[in-house]
Amino acid sequence: MDGILKPRDARDVEAAVRWALGDGKSLDILGQGSKRAIGRPAQHGATLDLSGLAGITLYEPQELVISARAGTALADIEAALAAEGQALAFEPIDYGMALGEPEGRGTIGGTIAANLAGPRRVKAGAARDHFLGVTAVSGRGETFKSGGRVVKNVTGYDLCKLLAGSWGTLGIMTDVTLKVLPRPETEATLVLFGLDERMATDAMTKALGSPYDVSGAAHIPDYLTPRMSIMGRTDAATLLRIEGVAPSVHHRIGALERELRRPQMGRLDEAASRALWQAVRDVKPLSADSDLGSRPLWRVSTAPAKGCELVGRISPASQLFFDWGGGLVWIAPPAAPDCGAAGIRRAVAEVGGHATLIRGPASSRAAIDVFEPPAGPLGALTRRVKESFDPKGVLNPGRMWAGL
Repeated sequence: MDGILKPRDARDVEAAVRWALGDGKSLDILGQGSKRAIGRPAQHGATLDLSGLAGITLYEPQELVISARAGTALADIEAALAAEGQALAFEPIDYGMALGEPEGRGTIGGTIAANLAGPRRVKAGAARDHFLGVTAVSGRGETFKSGGRVVKNVTGYDLCKLLAGSWGTLGIMTDVTLKVLPRPETEATLVLFGLDERMATDAMTKALGSPYDVSGAAHIPDYLTPRMSIMGRTDAATLLRIEGVAPSVHHRIGALERELRRPQMGRLDEAASRALWQAVRDVKPLSADSDLGSRPLWRVSTAPAKGCELVGRISPASQLFFDWGGGLVWIAPPAAPDCGAAGIRRAVAEVGGHATLIRGPASSRAAIDVFEPPAGPLGALTRRVKESFDPKGVLNPGRMWAGL
């Protein structure tokens, strides 16, 4: 039974886990493998390919809820929602461009397992905030369910929140249910040119705190704007997105423009705005096929007010940009055996936040902490949770942290 296991349903998943338990094997869990290069490399007894668990099982547009098997392509989910004028509000990232892999290969299960969220997180929250229900198989070979098909349906432990962001180390999701929302009718982006990082952070903070319902706030330094095609300009660009019905968008972006009162501004219409924010979402400025592709790529989350302080503590040779109003910093430090981990981890420890290595050679990922190491009481709790769900270490052992 070694090699690739491709279950057809949840019972097959249970059988695969029980086989692994009986033979002392571990399982490498994947959907389409679009994020396989993220995390610590490890040797496994077999690969559990969930791509056969595909298909939308329930979609009720009026109730704003969709259910699907975990291996369903994210593109299929998004197409079904778009046909009804709806969308996944958390705007999940596609890591293909960042990793040098084909784009559009993510699955809905992988999206939730990685708790992915794009620029709209500042308004809509992360994937876990839209995760209503799940059926999963634990490392004990037991199927369990949590949540349901309505928002107010949680009693006891909210296991959906626990599984989101666990990267398949606690349970193998077989079916998921998500909240969806109407897709904005249109959008526009206000661009402020020529701001330094501190000025840009202040502008983004002011915009996000305004009554104009800004749904995206990012800053691209001047050395990266040529990669983004922003109105033909090459100076630094601070991006502020507004979405909704056309009259409201037109009114709000005008009001925001008057409130910020910057000497150099521009507006992007719907088509240009959508293309630009997709590029921000998918980390195009630091993509693997650019001249920066040989550099490691870090995803650092911190308090928006601390973003500038954090980047001031890392190598000045790093190339980076800000999303989430300054709370998310994408950093490509110079290539090094440790992928720049020492400097970035030190900066995060001093300023606060957490850092994840998204792109780096397997040799480096095997030697350093790819995910923020849980220390103290959090580390002890993390270990106890892993032991509760997967006492024999069958599910993706070592992918997030050595020994877990």
